[in-house]
Amino acid sequence: MKANPEREAGLTLPRPKGRLSVEAVTYVPPLSSKPILRGVTFAIEPGEVLGVIGPSGAGKSTLSRHLVGVLAPSAGAVRLAGADVSSWIKTSLGQHIGYLPQDIELFADTVAANISRFQEGEDRDVILAARMADVHEMILRLPDGYDTQVGEGGAILSGGYRQRIGLARAIFANPSLLVLDEPSSNLDAEGDAALADCILQLKKRGTTVVIVSHRPNTIGVVDKILVLRDGVAEMFGPRAEIMSRLTRAVPVHAVQGSAG
Repeated sequence: MKANPEREAGLTLPRPKGRLSVEAVTYVPPLSSKPILRGVTFAIEPGEVLGVIGPSGAGKSTLSRHLVGVLAPSAGAVRLAGADVSSWIKTSLGQHIGYLPQDIELFADTVAANISRFQEGEDRDVILAARMADVHEMILRLPDGYDTQVGEGGAILSGGYRQRIGLARAIFANPSLLVLDEPSSNLDAEGDAALADCILQLKKRGTTVVIVSHRPNTIGVVDKILVLRDGVAEMFGPRAEIMSRLTRAVPVHAVQGSAG
């Protein structure tokens, strides 16, 4: 708490367009001398979809946390529409960002409250987000529908249900930037296809999407690919170009990477 004091209220910035720029980001965890990210630099425009791939331990999840302002870089900056996300007032920034981490945490409340991020009077947006995440019909089959109590951590739900409800929460209220860290890890083939369709719908809306995944269905909808290895941006560019470079270098099954 002392190391991270709460910021005083400041100027509330307008809703950002989704241009995301990562400027020479380096991150060294506290009490460590070894960087997890080293000079990572790239930029994507509003409405673009970026796929982040690489081997386990490459720094993909750490990069995801930086993009949404959960972690602040040791050096460099992450900017959304030109503003540094680590210095943006969090209550304001949270309205414009959706995040689905690898470990999905649901709260001991209703399905609707979890999707709406505990905002009142947003029923239409809750149902719209659930439909986009292809979980609306599944929710209606729960004992009390959207009013079903999910239990601590979403205990009454399967992994696939939790993942889809977590996705609905991430896309609630049409964020400018959406960051998905292995969003299909608990999904079957039908859920995987629904996720790809959801990403395409978001792209049409102009939402910028960053997705950490090695699933072919998901990588197939991205515009650009970032390859991370040992915390370094090894490759970045259009999907076709990067996939061509990767397949020339090593067999296809070896380049798909894994979560980490």
